[in-house]
Amino acid sequence: MVKRQFPNPVEILDLMKFKKPELDGKKRRLDAALTINDLRTIAKRRTPKAAFDYTDGSAEGEVSLTRARQAFEDVEFHPGVLKPAPDVDTSVEILGGPSALPFGIAPTGFTRLMQTEGEVAGAGAAAAAGIPFTLSTLGTTSIEGVKEATLAEPQGPVPGRNWFQLYVMRDREISYELTRRAAAAGFDTLQFTVDTPVAGARLRDKRNGFSIPPQLTLGTIINAIPRPWWWFDFLTTPKLEFASLSTTGGTVGELLDAAMDPTISYDDLEVIRGLWPGKIVIKGVQNVEDAVKLRDSGVDGVVLSNHGGRQLDRAPIPFHLLPKVRKAVGDDFTVMIDTGIMNGADVVAAVALGADFTLIGRAYLYGLMAGGRQGVDRTITILRTEIERTMRLLGVSSLAELEPGHVTQLQRLIPVAK
Repeated sequence: MVKRQFPNPVEILDLMKFKKPELDGKKRRLDAALTINDLRTIAKRRTPKAAFDYTDGSAEGEVSLTRARQAFEDVEFHPGVLKPAPDVDTSVEILGGPSALPFGIAPTGFTRLMQTEGEVAGAGAAAAAGIPFTLSTLGTTSIEGVKEATLAEPQGPVPGRNWFQLYVMRDREISYELTRRAAAAGFDTLQFTVDTPVAGARLRDKRNGFSIPPQLTLGTIINAIPRPWWWFDFLTTPKLEFASLSTTGGTVGELLDAAMDPTISYDDLEVIRGLWPGKIVIKGVQNVEDAVKLRDSGVDGVVLSNHGGRQLDRAPIPFHLLPKVRKAVGDDFTVMIDTGIMNGADVVAAVALGADFTLIGRAYLYGLMAGGRQGVDRTITILRTEIERTMRLLGVSSLAELEPGHVTQLQRLIPVAK
């Protein structure tokens, strides 16, 4: 029998430690976010529906995005036991320079509409963390403004790096001038995007009447009532500006269709290569044959991507394509991947199956919408913690130790025999 006694107040106090209350509301809600999905929940609560859906949504039935995320969830890890990894090295050399982590921030358009700190918050957080930041052609901060935000951060052992994502537009001279400006500003890598000859059918945006600038309707006003802080920020900060567009009227799809050109070809790639002095990677590759052809053409790498599911719905799943591309192009060619990454374990799985690097888009924007610069810092901290923990549990001390044997892709979608 257990011997019972009267509770000793001193012993109770030893067992119960009262947490000091956090008076900073933003810090309190961000500290409570333990996953990227937690940040998404906060972002949805704090952002008007049209702006949130622009980030959260994808094309048509959103099948591509759903499948991409499911592919990362359908991973089985194979840890090694009795392999101590008390210290893990998450750094990597990518495209001629260092990164403290095996992921960087992907290019995102209209970013200041999500939260007014926009690309400045993203570039600053990336520089502080020692990872690359990619500015979109459709970004809302200038090339020079992103460079300034990067340089404003204290430079650690791994310096901040800037990359630029380029659309080839109907007016080619706009694209050429942006290429020259990015090179002059010291951006070291160009992501030449090839999966957007026309805009995908982003139905959430159409249903929300999402446009640049936002058009006020009774619905948007009602939706804005519980989010006055977003409107206050939007109305009291500098006007939205775009790096590549001379006009900002119309829906997002109309803007993209006016800017993009379905005649883009290898000839355009050769012109841009002649203008760009740094590394060039092709973003939007979705089959093995194109990856091999691009390798043979002399580019520095490819990004396996279906544009976050925002272009062709039912497009190939980049994570499923990754092992086939790695085998076809060999070990000496840079292969990066995006689309569907929501956890540091997703990054680890991608590296194990042959990715040299990964890019995060929505995960970064969820943090931005949840808390501006501090929210982006929180995104990076969450992913870093998940990467380090996953590596330790697998029994590896460095990214170089990861190999295909650590991962099995559990396949739900099995092609029908032809």
